[in-house]
Amino acid sequence: MSPFTPMLRLHDRYVLHERIGLGGMSEVWRADDEVLHRPVAVKALVTQLAADPQLRATTQREARAAARLTHPNVTQVYDYGEATLPDGSVVPYLVMELVEGRTLADRLAGGPLAWPEAIRLAGQVAAALAAAHRLGVVHRDIKPGNIMLTETGAKVLDFGIATLAGPRHPLAGQTGELLVGTPGYFAPERMTPGPANPASDVYALGVLLYRTLTGRAPLPVQTWDDVLDVQAHRPPVPPLRVPGLPADLAGLVLACLAVDPAHRPTAAQLATRFGAGQPADPPTAILPTLARPEHSPTLIDRAAAPVRPSPPPAPPRPPDRSNRLIG
Repeated sequence: MSPFTPMLRLHDRYVLHERIGLGGMSEVWRADDEVLHRPVAVKALVTQLAADPQLRATTQREARAAARLTHPNVTQVYDYGEATLPDGSVVPYLVMELVEGRTLADRLAGGPLAWPEAIRLAGQVAAALAAAHRLGVVHRDIKPGNIMLTETGAKVLDFGIATLAGPRHPLAGQTGELLVGTPGYFAPERMTPGPANPASDVYALGVLLYRTLTGRAPLPVQTWDDVLDVQAHRPPVPPLRVPGLPADLAGLVLACLAVDPAHRPTAAQLATRFGAGQPADPPTAILPTLARPEHSPTLIDRAAAPVRPSPPPAPPRPPDRSNRLIG
């Protein structure tokens, strides 16, 4: 049973209207922010999980991490709060950007995408992941249901259940660690307790792209038992046979599915190779000055041309007296 109801007011600011999503860990409501006068999405942790104070603390910390992400392909996190229900229980919730569109899962129900569209979509998702990974945030549940297709491009949803990469995560390395994710997109190394690894997101993106290109999963994994079976037997991933897909891109998709995380490309490398606008991890070195254009300079050329200091004036020459007339 949902802890929230329509017209409930949270933090004397957010008014709930209708539930628009329900998952294993959370539910999502369409709401209005009456302070800034904008629609928002409110995601609440389900009651059973909200009763765990450690999970509530983890949710708050991860909300802070997700709020640091500002990227055109990432759903923005606006706020975090905790609602106290009439029975005294506490439910943590995130306030996020309300994204209009349909999920990639809905789109794939109609069949695979043409390869240029699939590659472009994967580049946008990779750019979002690269931005998160630079902040030490790992998504942990990249899948078609968490990719929203909008008029301005793909948006990665659900960074609110992401975890900070690195050994300081309180659940890292413990037996019985909470497994967040979907079996078919679960990287092999995640079955071993340890800190979150950005390479696991790359594996999930490889599965997503393989399915987006072909309409089928690269490996027969639907349950957690299937994950264990694949990990034990390590069947090979069938080669990609997509008409027109360049061989180097097909090889890059398969590289994302490497068993060894060290053999996978980074999200930043994928974003650059898949053409998601500017490189996801731009270099900081000063680039050499380009040669001047051969055409007649325009106002733009003049504005972009480097400013060179004027040479110092030549010292005055002594007067030449050799040819002076003597009066």
